[in-house]
Amino acid sequence: MDTTAARRSILARIRAAQGRGAAPEASEREAVADYLARHPEGPRPPLGDDLVGRFVREAHGMASTVDEVETPADVPAAAARYLAEHRLAPKAVAWQTLDSFDWACAGLTVEFRQPEDRDLVGLTGCFCATAETGSLVLLSGPRTWASGALLPETHVAVVPASRIVAGHEDAFALMRAERGELPRAVNFVSGPSRTGDIEQTIILGAHGPYRVHAIVVKGA
Repeated sequence: MDTTAARRSILARIRAAQGRGAAPEASEREAVADYLARHPEGPRPPLGDDLVGRFVREAHGMASTVDEVETPADVPAAAARYLAEHRLAPKAVAWQTLDSFDWACAGLTVEFRQPEDRDLVGLTGCFCATAETGSLVLLSGPRTWASGALLPETHVAVVPASRIVAGHEDAFALMRAERGELPRAVNFVSGPSRTGDIEQTIILGAHGPYRVHAIVVKGA
C-alpha cells in the first residue's frame, strides 16, 4: 500500500469511528470553506512590496544561498556556476518538470528521476516560496518527488519570482485555489537541514541537505 492509500485508510477508519462516511461529503467541505471565509487572519507583520528582496534576505538568514537571473534560459548556467564554485561534479538528478531546460548547454549531466544514495545534487522547482521566512514550498507529485529535495546533499531550487508570496497563509491559500486537496507531502524548506541536539551545537545536514541554493528567476 502506498503512502497516499495508507493515509486514506487511516482517515477512513477514524471517520468510521465517528459515525461518518469514508470520504468527506460536499456539505462538510462547504462547512470548512465557510469557516475559513468567516474567520479573518490574525495580525501579520508588514512586508512591503519587494517580496523578492525580502525572500532573498530571509533565505540568507536561514543559511541558504541565492542567485538571481533574468530569464529561465539563464538557469542552467547559474546552476553550473554554483556547482563549480563548490567544486561539485557537474551532474544532478532533477524533477521531471525541469526537463525543458537546456542543461547540457551549460555542461551539466542531468537525469530526471528520483534520487538514490549515490546522488549528491538534486534540482527541483517549487510550488511557491514565502518572503516572510525565506522558505521554499514543495508539493509532491508524480513528477515532483519529495525525495528530490531531501536525499541529495545539495539542493538547488528554481524559484520563479512571480511565485514568491508574502507568508505561509498565502502559500496555503494558493494551494487551495490551484490544487484543491493537498498532495501526499507538503514541505516547507527553510535553509539546510540542521539540528542542535548534541550540546546545543548547530550541525547542518543532519536530516537532509546541508546546502540549499535558490535560483530566483525574475522574468518568470
